[in-house]
Amino acid sequence: MRDLDTLPKTELHLHIEGTLEPELAFALAERNGVALPFVSVEALREAYDFDDLQSFLDLYYATMAVLRTERDFTELTLAYLERASAQGLAHVEVFFDPQAHTSRGVPFEQVVDGIVAGLAIGQERFNVTSALILCFLRDQPVASALETLELAASTRLASIDGIGLDSAEVGYPPSLFAEVYEQAAELGLRLVAHAGEEAPPAYIVEALDVLGVERVDHGVQAAQDPALLARLAAERIPLTVCPLSNLRLRVVDDLAAHPLPRLIEAGVLVTINSDDPAYFGGYVGDNYAAIREALSLTDAQLAQLARGGVEASWASEPRKHELLEAIDLWESAE
Repeated sequence: MRDLDTLPKTELHLHIEGTLEPELAFALAERNGVALPFVSVEALREAYDFDDLQSFLDLYYATMAVLRTERDFTELTLAYLERASAQGLAHVEVFFDPQAHTSRGVPFEQVVDGIVAGLAIGQERFNVTSALILCFLRDQPVASALETLELAASTRLASIDGIGLDSAEVGYPPSLFAEVYEQAAELGLRLVAHAGEEAPPAYIVEALDVLGVERVDHGVQAAQDPALLARLAAERIPLTVCPLSNLRLRVVDDLAAHPLPRLIEAGVLVTINSDDPAYFGGYVGDNYAAIREALSLTDAQLAQLARGGVEASWASEPRKHELLEAIDLWESAE
């Protein structure tokens, strides 16, 4: 078997706040005078045992309180890039949740500028290209999303490539945010959304038909709907699947039972991603390694998943060509 860490990878489903390792959380808490509700790094790490999406989100937002300054976001981004590039990351499209920060008094501009600075340093240091995706919290009022989009448009539009929709899914269908997505499209932003993680396939259909997304984040519940699978395959709509996240949040009880093989067999364009790697037990390379073992995937199948990530990405055409050549070299190496 080939060394998976040398397989060039994209990551199209990555929440930068979800890369906050306990050690960095405590370091930032001390620097910023924030009290965490845990006595130690070990106690915080032990809390990373979730029953479902909501139990994760409760801890996720509590820990996020340590992120206060532009420097914090730069350090967070660089720490992620260093870890992930060591596992073969070559291109990343980073989600961030501005409402979770502005609601705490952290200026929107500082969040964006900090992440962008980290991505720029990361490209120079690790040769990782990137894009930035502003996500709206679907369990917050639509009016808040519209205000956030207006703030982005008036201050940092040039730094943002697209929008997404995340946080608690069930009970917050994509159609609620139709106006937000319409305005974002008018601004020239690209459109993605979380759908079909815990909620039914109908949420995926809404994301496609009402919001007009070009890519579906998660989307694993599509495996329940043969007609939807056929549509996804025919229209070449990518799914950004996050295997270890699905396991940690009990979307599947066993990685060996993950619907990934059914998605692949149906001809769906599937990409492999880590979601919130500090919380879910692994970065992008760890996800590849986990599915290789649990699903008995061959190197050829893993290379094809990596190619899917390149195809589904927003990387420039020259960068895509470069990465596809590198994946071919990996697969053909003795």
